Amino acid sequence: MTQVTTLTSPFSAGPSRALAWLLGALWVLPLLLLGWVAFRPGAGALQFDLAGPWGLDNFRAAWQVAPFGHYLLNTVAIVTLLLALQLTVCTLAAYALARLRFAGRGLVFALVLLQLMVMPEVLIAENYASIARLGLVDRWLGVALPYVASAFGIFLLRQTFMTVPQELEDAARIEGLGRLAILWRVYVPLARPTYLAYALVSVAYHWNNFLWPLVATNTEASRPLTVGMALFAAPETGVDWGVLSAGTLLSVGPLLAGFLVFQRQFMQSFMHAGLK
Repeated sequence: MTQVTTLTSPFSAGPSRALAWLLGALWVLPLLLLGWVAFRPGAGALQFDLAGPWGLDNFRAAWQVAPFGHYLLNTVAIVTLLLALQLTVCTLAAYALARLRFAGRGLVFALVLLQLMVMPEVLIAENYASIARLGLVDRWLGVALPYVASAFGIFLLRQTFMTVPQELEDAARIEGLGRLAILWRVYVPLARPTYLAYALVSVAYHWNNFLWPLVATNTEASRPLTVGMALFAAPETGVDWGVLSAGTLLSVGPLLAGFLVFQRQFMQSFMHAGLK
């Protein structure tokens, strides 16, 4: 008996798969266009000519026009500092809302949820006045401070902690562990998928955040990549689309590379975080 194999196209499984492929193509098309322009030097960057010149001249120019190395260091430092503060504050707040009994707990949780409905841009003036009083303008901590108490992080971790059996905490308390030790040895290990899922969202959002860092920074000492990229689009200097595209790829490259390398772990973390 011979086995007949058939080749199926992406569109043979029905309109759902065809729509998925179409949406995927539309999503990746701007990235492909960005790569095309970035590797085409000179005036031919915006011309669709396969026989035209290719090279890395735009990347060298982008690295020299602006201190990309320093901007990248600032971005990594701000994102890392903010994530560490967020995980600490959100973990303590989530544990208190999930396990501690105190008057007004429901009201506090409602206020946390209310914060999800407030756009950060509405508070820019007040946030700037606050960091100015603290002397944190043009500092890494000043850029990170308004986002430390993340309502989304508190809500996500609180829902995860609620699923941890109370018996595990009781057993740990019988062993003589205090609240912080119970939190560190019982709750945090069981919530690792949630921590990873939240870390991905936080890093991606604040890596690409532009408006608040633009307001909170004045010099290259703390300016992140997104604000540094704005220098390329300054009308006074003109726009070199090849250099601008190369600089954009340099900015998003670390996030894209991290996703491609750890995409399996990323998807598993989101799935585990959502199954509650």
